[in-house]
Amino acid sequence: MGMSIERPRYTVEQRVGRVEIRSYKPYMVAATSVRGSMERAGNSGFGILARYIFGGNVSGDGSSTKIAMTSPVTQVRADDRFVLRFMMPSEFNAESLPVPTDGRVTVEELGPQRLAALRYSGRWSKSSFDRHLDELRGALGDAGMSTTGEPIWARYDPPWRPWFLRHNEVLSKIAD
Repeated sequence: MGMSIERPRYTVEQRVGRVEIRSYKPYMVAATSVRGSMERAGNSGFGILARYIFGGNVSGDGSSTKIAMTSPVTQVRADDRFVLRFMMPSEFNAESLPVPTDGRVTVEELGPQRLAALRYSGRWSKSSFDRHLDELRGALGDAGMSTTGEPIWARYDPPWRPWFLRHNEVLSKIAD
């Protein structure tokens, strides 16, 4: 498959049917917040973040840095907008990450998280996401567990990957 793409590190604590309960380590992200439908916001937010990692940034020495692509791109609703996040490669920390030249991009650390995850393949559509979110919530409900907050949509593949080969996930925080 060629070069390996870095992904967030996690351990699987347990499995509930097809759902994994994961404990994620903290990691740095570049984020942007955009308006629009789930599908449209995904495309416009991806473009804004892609420009940042392809050199729309300034390092400490004044130069721009090309940042390695990571996976997945995550998307979560926040009021009437969607927040998209790219994980930053683990060699960067808050001090060493280049500063975005686009004011719509922020850099932050996501703290440790416990998330339920359901992997699926298929098209990048709201209907497919909603169907898999229902499956995730149903499996957790049957096990006496529930989720909290807005669910997260994670897309692992580039848009040119055929839809039936795509690795997608629906993620949701586990209620304590």
